[in-house]
Amino acid sequence: MNSRFYGVKITLGSVKKIRAGILLLITTFFWGVTFTVVKDAISQVDVFVFLAQRFLLATAIMLPLALIRVNKITSRTLSHGAILGVLLFASYAFQTVALKYTSASNTGFLTGLSVLLVPLFGAAIFRHPIGNGIRWGVGLATPGLFLLCSDGSLSFNRGDILGAICGACVALHLLYTSHFARHDGNDVYLLTTLQLTVVGLLSLASASFRGKEVFIWHPELLWTLVVCVLIATIFAFLVQTTMQKFISPAHTALIFCTEPVFAAAYAYYAAGERLGVFGLVGAALILAGMIVSELLPDGTQSDDAVTVAVEG
Repeated sequence: MNSRFYGVKITLGSVKKIRAGILLLITTFFWGVTFTVVKDAISQVDVFVFLAQRFLLATAIMLPLALIRVNKITSRTLSHGAILGVLLFASYAFQTVALKYTSASNTGFLTGLSVLLVPLFGAAIFRHPIGNGIRWGVGLATPGLFLLCSDGSLSFNRGDILGAICGACVALHLLYTSHFARHDGNDVYLLTTLQLTVVGLLSLASASFRGKEVFIWHPELLWTLVVCVLIATIFAFLVQTTMQKFISPAHTALIFCTEPVFAAAYAYYAAGERLGVFGLVGAALILAGMIVSELLPDGTQSDDAVTVAVEG
């Protein structure tokens, strides 16, 4: 049943999409503000040691909650969780290795190019339509990422190939998270727990291969782990997996583009770091791209757009 509120038609799908967008933006905010904290942590311990501790602790907390919610664990859910975990781990691994050979600005920009790759991969793999809102949003956000991350200049080297692969893994993770979360047989708590488990185990294997001790106490990382485990991992990935049932991967990628904006804002607040003119213009373009993508109609209807009556 259709209804209008001051001339605007309200649907259950649009309400869910707005709620999903807000929660994903909150998630991106937490990722952005914890960027500085994580950067400090991996300057003290090996990055794969930190990732192993972060994701294995998150798994230990999530696993009992997930098992309580499900009566049966299917092979399909296990495979879906494994795929998401491998893609998520690959994103972290390629980004980490890329930073050894190229600048942080190049890596940030190339990782952020997932905003461009998501609609392209989505159209190629799942035949997702690319609406006008997404086209304009990506068109604004991509140069915005370039200006914000690079301050207007880039010099490419072999590490940039790894950064580009990282961006592709991020894009595929977004696409398959949306695809798998919409399967009726997949519980989002279990799906989230499985991917966190895979990231933790692969990080453990990587650290061990590099001769690093994982199960060792680092008291200086206590509060960093508490914040990253509870907020930047459990809350963030549970929200992402749940909310991508109601919002497209392309819109999610545009929202996630705001992470460097939040990171820069927090760096200014906490450490006095200032953005130059290019950075401010880039941040404005990213925000404009996200807003435009929501305001312009896509010409398609969400899978879950069930109309409800709201009288005005």
